[in-house]
Amino acid sequence: MHALLFVIVVVLMMSAAAPAFAQVKAADPGAGAELRKATSFYASFDEAVRGDFGGGGLTLNTRFNHAAEPGAFVFENGFDEKVFRIAPNKGVQGGALEVVDVLPRNGRVFFPVKGNLAVKNDGWSGAVSVWCKTDPNSLIKATFCDPVQITHKGANNGGIWFDFNNAKPRDLRHGAFPAIPEGAKGLGEDDPQAPMVRVPANDWKQSDWHHVVLNWKNFDTGKDDAMSALWIDGKLIGEVKGRTLAMGWDVDKAGVYVAVNYIGLLDELALFSRALTPEEIRLLHTQPGILAPLKTSPSR
Repeated sequence: MHALLFVIVVVLMMSAAAPAFAQVKAADPGAGAELRKATSFYASFDEAVRGDFGGGGLTLNTRFNHAAEPGAFVFENGFDEKVFRIAPNKGVQGGALEVVDVLPRNGRVFFPVKGNLAVKNDGWSGAVSVWCKTDPNSLIKATFCDPVQITHKGANNGGIWFDFNNAKPRDLRHGAFPAIPEGAKGLGEDDPQAPMVRVPANDWKQSDWHHVVLNWKNFDTGKDDAMSALWIDGKLIGEVKGRTLAMGWDVDKAGVYVAVNYIGLLDELALFSRALTPEEIRLLHTQPGILAPLKTSPSR
């Protein structure tokens, strides 16, 4: 029997649990060797809107809703350089990705999953790390905003993500939704049994950087032993665990979607080929430049 579905609700936001990151510590060049070894994709956003290191495609492409076929998509190479650009020396480390508008036709940009995440049909683990600087309650105009969403079909059909919803003030939420078998109906995001971690009433400010890590284990094992955790600013916020989480992706079509309906700065985006330890997550938080040496390493 599968473990009972549950939702972890976090009542207090990070202003009470942990202060916003205020001062960047210089990266220790000797630290983080194992962390860098586990990195499968890295985008510093220091000089260009692209990845610096990875085993798959390093350039951003764009997906739009099809104008005439509901539920279908149109894919285009590249991205709108007026919407996505580099803000030199404004990152938590070096430059940052600056997003200034929302794309039409539900447009969103993505890096390919293939080669950049270690997806396996018989079970896999991983993590994503990113820094955000935004005020979701004043800057973000769309109904929903996903700073990171990794999926083939959709956020609620084989998706790993965190978002800001349409509440006032907005909630920050992490979801790890399994793929829905054909003919079946999945749980909605408002269902109390949905596989989500919720942080009500987000109070991030435009002046502050925040670090988010999604850390998961045992996806696609066929067993109810999967786990996905949300970390913010070096603190464990909550977990989805004790259930079967099958992403069921076609990796040739899956994408790491970034800055979906997002307005603000993003920086130091990284993917990992295994789940991270608490110490490694805290190292990413206290030393934002810890992965910078990968910029000079050859892509796998």
